[in-house]
Amino acid sequence: MDLDFKNLALFVRVSEMGKIGRAGEDFGFSSTNASQRIQHLEATLGIKLFHRSTRVVSLTYDGQVFLEHAKRLLDELEETRNVFKGERNKVQGIIRLTVSASYGRIYIVPFIPKLLALYPELEIDIDFTDKQVDIVEQGYDIAFRMGELKSNSLLARRIANNPSVIVASPEYLAQHGTPNTPQELSHHTCIPFAGQHQWTFKDKLSDMHEVSVKGPISVNWGDAISDLTEAGVGIGMASLWHAGPSIKAGRVFPILSDYRVWPETRIWAVRPPGRLTPVRIKVFLDYMETVIRQTNHQRYGDELNTLNNKIK
Repeated sequence: MDLDFKNLALFVRVSEMGKIGRAGEDFGFSSTNASQRIQHLEATLGIKLFHRSTRVVSLTYDGQVFLEHAKRLLDELEETRNVFKGERNKVQGIIRLTVSASYGRIYIVPFIPKLLALYPELEIDIDFTDKQVDIVEQGYDIAFRMGELKSNSLLARRIANNPSVIVASPEYLAQHGTPNTPQELSHHTCIPFAGQHQWTFKDKLSDMHEVSVKGPISVNWGDAISDLTEAGVGIGMASLWHAGPSIKAGRVFPILSDYRVWPETRIWAVRPPGRLTPVRIKVFLDYMETVIRQTNHQRYGDELNTLNNKIK
């Protein structure tokens, strides 16, 4: 397949402006020539990219899918040009990333202003979603993920550990008592995450303990578990990065600290396979790994040290 990169760039510009003629002007093309170039691209791909009307054009479904691939191809071309122009170390271009809303709000957004101040030619496009998306199909450069990675084809970089704790409010414990073993959780009201009713623990002797938990509500958002736990609805399982400030403030207490929630998980930054690492991606990940680990220490460093000492 012979793709003209000028046509790709024109296609991306048309998708942004909604008008072929006006987009063509940015490249010095006449309205007729711009239309011909889009038609040639459609013929090359064998798909229709735009719905056309007398006033504007809009992307078809195939056009929406191809748009992310076109952007990626153009990014890679620009990166290659920079290598041969001696600008390999210039930090510029767009980073498209996806991250969960809760994690992104705490660990990504606060540090973006400083990053952009350091690298003013950098652009960042963030999609906040708790769904695990196909980053190759949807054209993302980076996705932050927690837990076990399901795909071996993605390039993964460990950003930080992701320890979890079992917590409950002082009011709940005063009213219902404090469980001392995982098995006692079956007699308590718990708040499962996304319908995960089987909780597993590892004790000091490396013996495993699995217990079925139940409660009147199950949610798939960490913020909601924190709110419900602090309100005394029940016992929750939470990542320490999420629960650390509440523990520090005394709004919840960690329980079952002689056991580790199992399996232990990590936070990863994953990227599409088979690609050189553009300098903007490397700079972004290096920076984020540093500030994330610093933030972890500030949010729950003391609590983690206490739990580690108890489990030894």
